[in-house]
Amino acid sequence: MIFQLNERQEKIINIVKKNQPITSEAIASELNLTRATLRPDLAILTMSGILDARPKVGYFYTGKSSLSYISEKIKSIKVSEVISVPIVVDEATSLYDAIVLMFLEDVGSIYVTNKGFLSGVVSRKDFLKSALGGMDLNKVPIGMIMTRMPNIIYVEAEDSILTAAIKLIDHEIDSLPVVDENSEEEKNYKVIGRITKTTITRLFVELGKNE
Repeated sequence: MIFQLNERQEKIINIVKKNQPITSEAIASELNLTRATLRPDLAILTMSGILDARPKVGYFYTGKSSLSYISEKIKSIKVSEVISVPIVVDEATSLYDAIVLMFLEDVGSIYVTNKGFLSGVVSRKDFLKSALGGMDLNKVPIGMIMTRMPNIIYVEAEDSILTAAIKLIDHEIDSLPVVDENSEEEKNYKVIGRITKTTITRLFVELGKNE
């Protein structure tokens, strides 16, 4: 939940700052309101982490703002919660077939596997360079032009969505493969999903709309 504090909630915070710990009865008295009237505001401020409530003691100000709550919320969302289906082909797939698949699926990158494990990634820019370079798209396999491991930036399902967003920005790429490490074979990864800039944007919009 992302929210804008109202005037009464701001007053409650200021009262708590000056008088902490302070009971709900005392806060209500300061505002000339009933405890029942304040209950929703106190619940919002407590759930957001701005105030802390201790039984038989009262309310404390935590020092957190609504912006810090937003930051913590984003950090708490795992990649696995917003993962989407990856588009994957084998290294032997021709450039032509891969390009057709890319446009049919409307994606910016295709992940390439070898024996079921991530071995490369190809972007629209890579395909464009190949076409302009005069390659025979029907005969050249995608494995010839892909960026290979270990030069692929990826995330794992348990990483935070913030980690994914930082990698997308720092490396100036459109998507990240979400991988699961095969414990039996070191440094072999199975592609289980993808995270894109669109994923991040959609999440931002949903949070902004209080969804």
